[in-house]
Amino acid sequence: MFVVPPQSADPWAAQPGSYAAPRFRACALQSAEASPQRRGAPQRGPAGFSSAEASPQQRVPLGSPVGLATAEASPVSKGHARDSENLCPNSPSSKAAPRAGSWTYTADKPLGSGSFGVVYRAVVNETGEHVAIKKVLQDKRYKNRELEIIRELRHPNVVELKHAFFTSEDKKGETYLNLVMEYCSDTLHRVIRQYYKLSKPVPDQLVQLYSYQMCRGCAYIHAVGICHRDIKPQNVLVDGRTDALKLCDFGSAKRLLKGESSVAYISSRYYRAPELIFGATRYGNSIDIWSTACVVAEVMLGQPLFVGENNVSQLVEIIKVLGTPTREQVYAMNPNYQEFQFSRLVRAC
Repeated sequence: MFVVPPQSADPWAAQPGSYAAPRFRACALQSAEASPQRRGAPQRGPAGFSSAEASPQQRVPLGSPVGLATAEASPVSKGHARDSENLCPNSPSSKAAPRAGSWTYTADKPLGSGSFGVVYRAVVNETGEHVAIKKVLQDKRYKNRELEIIRELRHPNVVELKHAFFTSEDKKGETYLNLVMEYCSDTLHRVIRQYYKLSKPVPDQLVQLYSYQMCRGCAYIHAVGICHRDIKPQNVLVDGRTDALKLCDFGSAKRLLKGESSVAYISSRYYRAPELIFGATRYGNSIDIWSTACVVAEVMLGQPLFVGENNVSQLVEIIKVLGTPTREQVYAMNPNYQEFQFSRLVRAC
């Protein structure tokens, strides 16, 4: 069991507790404090979170292969200690809790894993609501912006953060951030695979519905200055009951500022924009638009449109469909890119 010291005056400075023997079957997470809902916040029913792959900034060992050990931890609160408002406006209502400010979660199965850590489906014991908990190692070598970004996002087509808290494992000296998200039953990747296995195309109505919602979610995060930088079918959630679609996994997301450089090696290869392949470090939200278009094409085709084994072969696959870029187009993507012999790529095609 995690033993947590009293919460410090500054909730951002709360020290995680120590680790004892884990329990692997019936697993629970408990936060020491929960705040009432933000007034005026729209209500939404259970929906979800899943991720198959993570950003290169987050590299962590996996957690328990079965579940999360019983934990008690201080929540990550917004602002200073005097602020009573929780960063997650949709935390379970205080009326449903056995005691004010106490919420427990029982993880029943893992949803996905990757270099970032593990995502579990869990149940809020006080309300019976399903949630998803993403357990992420806080590695000091890499900057983790996910909590900072997702706490600001509030949109029907973006996964919702409900709560967040830290836990630690003293044996390894590691600190984990646990993000409690809304739960969705599916990902767009699984939906595509289901239709592909049946040798049937995704119905046109669903293609249009999914495309519209992806574009709507992108329009929102771009309007508030956020670039996702890793849009792919695995990072798009689908509610199997309503076909509602939500962007998730903001581990690679960043607020892009004019004139500021960003890493070029970002986004999953099949969905990586050409300017990133050309090594551009001053790019914009257009890289999300490229990724979204690749995902829409995959929904229609049942398989990825551009399948390359590395950056060069990825560029070859793009050229096969769109043709060789002109010198002006290459310069527009990355003015610092050294001249490349595209004739080699044309012969390879």
